[in-house]
Amino acid sequence: MVRWALARARRVAPAPRVLIVVNEPHRSFWRRELADVPQHNLVIQPSNRGTAAGVLLALIEIQARGSAAAPVVLLPSDHYVGDEAVLHRALQAAVQASRHNGRAVVLLGVSPTDLEPGYGWILPATGDPIARVSQFLEKPSAEDVGQMVSRGALINSFILVARVQAMLDLYGQTLPDILRAFRRCTLTSPAELAIRRLYEDLPSLDLSRDVLERAAGSLSVVRVPPCGWSDLGTPDRLQAFLEQVDSPPSASSQATVRATAAA
Repeated sequence: MVRWALARARRVAPAPRVLIVVNEPHRSFWRRELADVPQHNLVIQPSNRGTAAGVLLALIEIQARGSAAAPVVLLPSDHYVGDEAVLHRALQAAVQASRHNGRAVVLLGVSPTDLEPGYGWILPATGDPIARVSQFLEKPSAEDVGQMVSRGALINSFILVARVQAMLDLYGQTLPDILRAFRRCTLTSPAELAIRRLYEDLPSLDLSRDVLERAAGSLSVVRVPPCGWSDLGTPDRLQAFLEQVDSPPSASSQATVRATAAA
């Protein structure tokens, strides 16, 4: 799955500008899969502290490299997409929206095929292809999901596009202490040691629940036409997927990392 995400990222950004966020304890899983990726393109977390920390660490790194002016594309590595061309066109629309409006944080929303409450759900304010987000709920109850779907809600694919500063502004609104702690690490030498110490006491934080849901009014969403998208991030979803395909992915593809591309 990580190779799928890497190929997806390289369709929107040249390979040198694709960063991959990984966890040090998972090295035995990702080392072989990412053997062709230069070391300086790996953002290595000391441990897993949730998606909010991993994304923030990548944003800080992109900013430090002087690439903050370009849109940043966040691509999770636990997705299967049947028609990559359809997803790519939606992703390009989100990139263009970010280039046009530097403050935009654009999510990709997928039309639901069932009412599973285990996703994040996005309610667009209008029926336009790109719309402001009216409501964002992370893993709501089945009853709330039914109500949102009846009003045109979309599944949060966890794919998003934004400038670095736009994302850092969201962290400033929702997790200001965490943002300050990460920024202090960049001013400390050696920064790597400061990051390790920060992660020792860092709480586990989820990007959808702790950032996006709390800043829904600052978000926009692009509707993704049907493209065979599947989130394989839980054992049940992965098992259901494997039962539908003729040849399952290799065992090594079950390592989960996240790819971040600066377009």
